[in-house]
Order: sequence, then structure tokens, then C-alpha cells
Amino acid sequence: MSTALPVSHEYTGVALEDRNRVLARVEQRLEDFLAEERRSWAALNPDSTELIDCVVRMVGSGGKRLRPAFCIAGYLAGGGDPDARDIVDVAAALELLHTFALLHDDVMDDSELRRGTPTAHIVHARSHERSGWRGEARRYGESVAILAGDLALVYAERLLAGCPPRVRRIWGELSTELMMGQFLDVRAAAQFVPDPELSRWIALFKSGRYTVYRPLAMGAQLAGADELLAPFETYGLAVGEAFQLRDDLLDAFGSSETTGKPARLDFKQHKMTLLMSIALRREPEVRELVGDSLAATEPEVLHDLLLRTGMRAQVETIIDERLTTAGEAVRHAVRPEWATGLYRMAEEAVHRDK
Repeated sequence: MSTALPVSHEYTGVALEDRNRVLARVEQRLEDFLAEERRSWAALNPDSTELIDCVVRMVGSGGKRLRPAFCIAGYLAGGGDPDARDIVDVAAALELLHTFALLHDDVMDDSELRRGTPTAHIVHARSHERSGWRGEARRYGESVAILAGDLALVYAERLLAGCPPRVRRIWGELSTELMMGQFLDVRAAAQFVPDPELSRWIALFKSGRYTVYRPLAMGAQLAGADELLAPFETYGLAVGEAFQLRDDLLDAFGSSETTGKPARLDFKQHKMTLLMSIALRREPEVRELVGDSLAATEPEVLHDLLLRTGMRAQVETIIDERLTTAGEAVRHAVRPEWATGLYRMAEEAVHRDK
């Protein structure tokens, strides 16, 4: 594990305790907002709550809350008032945006598990089958999941209705980058063509900016701390890349029991991940096996080759290098308690088992 930035437990405790207090208010805001929506729609049409419940289940299914946490950290590190209402709504909106992305992502990946439970489109396809309804059960389940994702995005926009234009601008950039990253990911999977540079762009949009940098920037802008945008970008992109590499390692070498998702799904879908881009650049045996098309590569053969060539250890080294970069980026940019707090957050984000 990288030791670029010595972590003072005293400092870290102060910073992250403040963050956790705000994060607890975000949890309550999400719970209250969704409960009120459910009550209102139950009175209008009880059937409509089925769609809201899709959002409720995803929000309550045990997510890591990384995006709200980084947003709050950026806000507090920038001197924001921890008792303000705005930061709670902005952070809650980020979690609802993530809910939107996950519901759609599971449909696009045809994934059966999310956080250890059946995905929304699977749940509703099975409900269709049990009820003996007309039409195709699969299409019904996917339609419900897509609409639930759309609803989560609408809810996110509602929570952001009163936030300042400077924060809305970053939200717009974040949302656009997320959509573009998803599109490029879908397109690359369809092409089945090894493209290491493209995989880095996809990771940048879907993880580096979306997960860490943009949430930090939204928090900093809400606090009026423009001077933090540059160091937060360096920090965020380094942590985001390390986060994506951890995701790739968990998919390639983890188990579904631990991660709550199908094992080796990226290999089975022939995705050009950041892990694969590094393997193709560094290992001639991997290039020879993959050739011109990921589609022709057997997942288990690829898995065994990556283990044998030591790619797992190589990627762990890269992750620690990115942590070093992140720690240096904020070392002198923010108060000591937040320099160490942000470093601890980076460690927690990338040294995880699910």
C-alpha cells in the first residue's frame, strides 16, 4: 500500500466525522424524499408505486455512497457550512444519478445480480412470468428498469432545482460525460476491437470524472472554493483510474459471493476494460492471444493467462502509484485534516473487496 502521505488519525477522524454527519443527513433526505413520493403516488394510483419501489430498492441496497461522500468532502474542505441544506440536496442528487446509471447499466450488460440480489429487470421479468401477462417477459422487465432509471434521474434534477448555476454547470458536464462514457463502452463491446486508448477514455468518463473529480468539484463550487478545482482534478482523475482498475480486478479475479455481481462478466462480454488495455500494452502473450478480436478469446483462458503473466500484481502497483499522485495533489491544497482525510478516502475507494 502506498505511503506517500502519512495519515494522522487525529486529523482524519476530525475530517471524516464531519463528512459522516452530513452524509447521514443525505441518507435521511433520500429516505424522506422517496417515502413522500411513494405516499403521493399511492394515493393517486397504487400500481405506480411499483416503479418508485425500483428506485427505493436500488438506493437502499447497500451502495458505497462514494459520489455523495466525495461531494461532501469537496464542500467541507473548501470551507462550506456543514449545517447548510444545499450540500445535502446536491449529494443526494448524485446518489440518484448513480441509481439511474446502475439501473440502465444492468439492462445494457444483461446482468442478473447487483449487490448480491437479482437486478431490477430480472425481478420484473419474473413477476411478468408469474402473473401470466401478455407480451414478452424480458422486454417488460427491461422496460420497467429503464423507466425506473429515468425516474431516478428526474428525482435528481428535482433536488438540484435550487442550486447555484456554477454547480449546475458541473452537473451538466458530469451527466454528459457519463452518457458518452456509457455509449463508448457499448460501442467498444459491439466492435470487439482491442483499443487501449479508447478504454482509457471510457474509464476517464465513467469513473475518473464521474465518481471522484466532478463530485469533488461540485462540492468545492458550492462552497465557493474555486482554487481547489485544479488540485481536485489531479486527485480525482488519479483516484478514479485506480477505482476503475480495482473494479476490473474484482471482475477478473473476485467471486460473485464477495462482489455481489457475476464473476468475470467483462471477459464474458468481451469488454475492452482498463485492465485489458494495460495487459495488451505490457504483455506480448496477451496480445498474441487476443489478436484482432476480443470476441474470439475464451474468458477462462484469458483469466489464466493474466494470472500467469503477473498482471494482477502489476495493476496493484499502478493502483498504489495513483494513490501517491492523489495524496501529493492535495497535500498542500487543503487544510491538514482534509489532506489526510482525502487520502484515507482514496485508500478506502481503491483497496476494497466489492
